[in-house]
Amino acid sequence: MERRLQLHRILLEILGSENVYFQPPESTRMKYPCIVYQRNAADTKFADDKPYLKMKRYTVTVIDKDPDSKIPDKIAALPLCTFNRHYTVDNLNHDIYNLYY
Repeated sequence: MERRLQLHRILLEILGSENVYFQPPESTRMKYPCIVYQRNAADTKFADDKPYLKMKRYTVTVIDKDPDSKIPDKIAALPLCTFNRHYTVDNLNHDIYNLYY
């Protein structure tokens, strides 16, 4: 199975609903709380001038009306995940993480 689809399933399990969106178009009407993620970089490790490890990095955004939501804590507990920033827009809290997967 493709790694991104594995990640999608993990995010669905963490959220506990179907409100997980991969690179949604602006016309998508999202339901909250939700998780939005997109690929934003990759990291390659080399040995003997050849790539031996390639990992894609995703920006994972938790959007929730609840400022004390437990969902960001669950995302932060994933391996190779780091917190990036938090902001609020239209009374929706956005917690953004970088996740290598």
